[in-house]
Amino acid sequence: PYPPPGRTGRRQFWRCTLVEHDTRLRPARGVAKTESDGSLTVMQTLKRRGHPENPPPLSSDGWGGHREALVEVWGKVPARREKTKPPTRKQPQAGWQYLQVVPIRRNKTVIGIVPRVRYGKREEVLRILGCHTAYVERTNLTSRQMNARLARKTLGFSKSREMLEASCAWEDAAYNLMRPLKTLRVPCDGPRRRWQHRSPAMAAGLTDHLWTPYEVLTALP
Repeated sequence: PYPPPGRTGRRQFWRCTLVEHDTRLRPARGVAKTESDGSLTVMQTLKRRGHPENPPPLSSDGWGGHREALVEVWGKVPARREKTKPPTRKQPQAGWQYLQVVPIRRNKTVIGIVPRVRYGKREEVLRILGCHTAYVERTNLTSRQMNARLARKTLGFSKSREMLEASCAWEDAAYNLMRPLKTLRVPCDGPRRRWQHRSPAMAAGLTDHLWTPYEVLTALP
């Protein structure tokens, strides 16, 4: 939550962000008053952006709101059977792959993790997704460094949801398009440069160069 809990008299908003495993691209984001609403917004955005039928392989922490959001967005009501009441609740579908990585803590220190495969075959899910949330933890730290409204124990928090959504939108645009990541660089054949620096959008094939702030402000709606 932003700001963190324990501060009375201040509004709290939850931010949920998806990170693509290979390219580190942030394809969807949700800001809401509750974790459930934020996760639901993220899944609905992901469905509009290239996954209309089924969700891609996903991993998260042990909180259960993401699981309910998956069923709400992509789940289907089973067909009616004879001599029974018609079903009304959505159900998960075959082919889904979803992993929860639950941390084990002792005195606020993580001493281990427990993988829980919610959907899909265990061996296949662990092979595709890996048994960690390192990328999520890394992007959380990056967000707090880039966006002052997400920093903990400061006075830069957002009192309105609209301003937090605006700052998060600018942060994601800068992260996806303007910021090169060292882990995404590739060898360069030129004599003067050893590496070609790439942004997440370049790694995903959405653009062929690092954008400038002017390009982002004038090209994005």
